[in-house]
Amino acid sequence: MPLPPAPNQTADELNLSKIKKPDLLKPPAKAASMVIDDDLELEVAEDENDIPSLGSQSNLARASIEKIKQVSLAKPSRHPLKNKKTAVGAKTRLFVLDTNVLMHDPSSLFRFEEHDVYLPMTTLEELDNHKKGMSEVARNARMVSRSLDGLIEDTNGALDEGIVLSKLGNKDATGKLFFQTDLKELKLPEGLPEGKGDNMILSVVRSLSETNTIYDEVVLVSKDINMRIKARAMGLHAEDYFNDQVLEDRDLMYAGVLALPVDFWPKHGKEMESWSDGKSGTMYYRITGPSVHSMMVNQYVYQENTDGSTPFYAQVKEINGKTALLQTLKDYSHQKNNVWSITARNREQNFALNLLMNPEIDFVTLLGQAGTGKTLLALAAGLEQVLDSKRYNEIIITRATVPVGEDIGFLPGTEEEKMQPWMGAFDDNLEVLHRSDDSAGEWGRAATQELIRSRIKVKSMNFMRGRTFVSKFVIIDEAQNLTPKQMKTLITRAGPGTKLICLGNIAQIDTPYLTEGSSGLTYVVDRFKGWRHGGHITLARGERSRLADHAAEIL
Repeated sequence: MPLPPAPNQTADELNLSKIKKPDLLKPPAKAASMVIDDDLELEVAEDENDIPSLGSQSNLARASIEKIKQVSLAKPSRHPLKNKKTAVGAKTRLFVLDTNVLMHDPSSLFRFEEHDVYLPMTTLEELDNHKKGMSEVARNARMVSRSLDGLIEDTNGALDEGIVLSKLGNKDATGKLFFQTDLKELKLPEGLPEGKGDNMILSVVRSLSETNTIYDEVVLVSKDINMRIKARAMGLHAEDYFNDQVLEDRDLMYAGVLALPVDFWPKHGKEMESWSDGKSGTMYYRITGPSVHSMMVNQYVYQENTDGSTPFYAQVKEINGKTALLQTLKDYSHQKNNVWSITARNREQNFALNLLMNPEIDFVTLLGQAGTGKTLLALAAGLEQVLDSKRYNEIIITRATVPVGEDIGFLPGTEEEKMQPWMGAFDDNLEVLHRSDDSAGEWGRAATQELIRSRIKVKSMNFMRGRTFVSKFVIIDEAQNLTPKQMKTLITRAGPGTKLICLGNIAQIDTPYLTEGSSGLTYVVDRFKGWRHGGHITLARGERSRLADHAAEIL
């Protein structure tokens, strides 16, 4: 029903004497029926002179709206998939989910917003086959089964009309869930073998596309590339599952650093306030200007001059509207500020050491290709703060145990002995840190090595759930092989006084179904950016050797 037109006179200008007053003693004129729909009739006055008053118009509008509601509620649905109403111009889609999507993201059922979701019977069969075991896939399959059980509760077996996906509290999911209830024989294209799960799902998608009369598209969603190719070959719409993609292009990933333009100080120095801290010897600058909107808290800004003068390095401490507070950094490239005899060799390493040595920063992520110094910097900072400053009482090291090649089988020994082959990178860096102390002699180095070993614990991620780390320096290596859910499990282990460092290279992902955009490391970098107790740096330049640097560029 159209809304009443806007008034063309203000209340002050309205002349009530010109409006014909209704005769309250005279009965209203008989109304004529104007047919709008098969089931809906609205009453319209026969005589245009007998226009009711403003109050009567309002009552008539309310009565008409109530009648519309009653008719729409009384009108039965002719088909479970043919009663979809969306906004004008909106594209309605029916998404058919492959099993691997549900096992990859158990909450994927609720990620399609206003669109409807369809589950073939083959998908339910495959979920049932994968629900046993202690693997991540089995846990996800059981989680999906529990969600489906909650959705079908109180439906009394009537699934043809669909189930509202927001039933379990997921307000963003405004569509419905449909199950394959018609189990009649489905025809496969010639040449495709029968009995294979993927082909059965493709036949369901094909049948839905042929019989669909209300959706603009029926789309197969699958993480299986070959299945998507087969669907396209059959003329069906198929897509990857994109909801887990934090970034579409890794070049858009937050780097943690920002280069200041050449005209930064002329534009931001007019109302600048500056002062120094006597204890730390750092300078503070409160600036206001157009570049502030592109800054984030704990981001590092720099300006290197072409004339070779001292560059400007600073950290964004706080942002308030168009005003930012910058603090200059401690120079860890100088030998007097070395961390366990290690000094920064480039700008990004200097930024990383400032993050690692800052007690106000609880969560640090370091990204970079092989040889950029991620592990060495984290281990040196941990030893410095555990053995020298005693800020933390222990170093805990863990990593994702995903092999590059074929699995070598079960390993004997205790938890730490089983993890030792995976910790070769830390052993190599410990040798570098031991060798740098020449004044201690052979016996001194041996005693130091024993002391270091007693303060470093190697733990498996399989036994992390339920633990709480208090005053620990936790290093998670190869974090690019973790899913967002695994990353959440590890980060939430941190207790009071614990610092957690994630290291990784998103160009070296070995976990199946994980990409640069869906990796847990990419996920936490994006979610933690701008947090006042977290920081991120992407290390750009390799420092391992000229051979390693050249290989990283050309291979």
